[in-house]
Amino acid sequence: MSHYGILQWADYARGVASPAERSAIGEHLSSGCAECRAAAVFWGTLARVSGVMAQQQAPESAVKLARAICPAAPRRAFRIPCELVFDSFLAPAPAGLRASWQVGWQALYRAGDCSLDLRIEPDPLSSQAALIGQVSNHATPDSPMSDVPVSLKSGKRVVAETRSNRFGEFQMEYDQQSRLELCVLLEGGAKRIVAPLRRVAVQAEGAGNAPRRANRANRPQGNQG
Repeated sequence: MSHYGILQWADYARGVASPAERSAIGEHLSSGCAECRAAAVFWGTLARVSGVMAQQQAPESAVKLARAICPAAPRRAFRIPCELVFDSFLAPAPAGLRASWQVGWQALYRAGDCSLDLRIEPDPLSSQAALIGQVSNHATPDSPMSDVPVSLKSGKRVVAETRSNRFGEFQMEYDQQSRLELCVLLEGGAKRIVAPLRRVAVQAEGAGNAPRRANRANRPQGNQG
């Protein structure tokens, strides 16, 4: 005598089995199969209990405990291709000013409909720098860009993080290091912009003096003169 499997019993107990399958299972139970009779009782009880539990809201403490035991897999944000459209280190200075020193670095990135305007101002007396930026939507300028999460990462490590104001502006200070990337999360984290940052080095004439020349080659230089 053949018996029915879990899928057939689950559909039968929930009342979603086809009429032909329900009729066949009913005839099988009427034949006196003790094993299938026990399965029918079990799945029927499970369906009734599950139906009652589905109408009741679980306590918040139980929900938190369940999430802690089985955390949801993090959703991977879609990375918007990012293009560098302006780099102040690559733009030639006007004639007569090319020998003068330049402090800081300015850049403009485009990623889809968004623009990312950045400026890095290094501290000549330390390895720290200040990052000032603004994220905007050049396709629809009226789109709100407030409270956008912005983080500065070195690999997987977060160096600094903040959120934009109602104008899409943000600012943070950090210790300069290699391979820094600015990460901007959009649409509740569903999309992200990742922009590489330059390491801005400043050459000083002496301790406590103003910087004499910015490093355009993106590496420290020795003193001249």
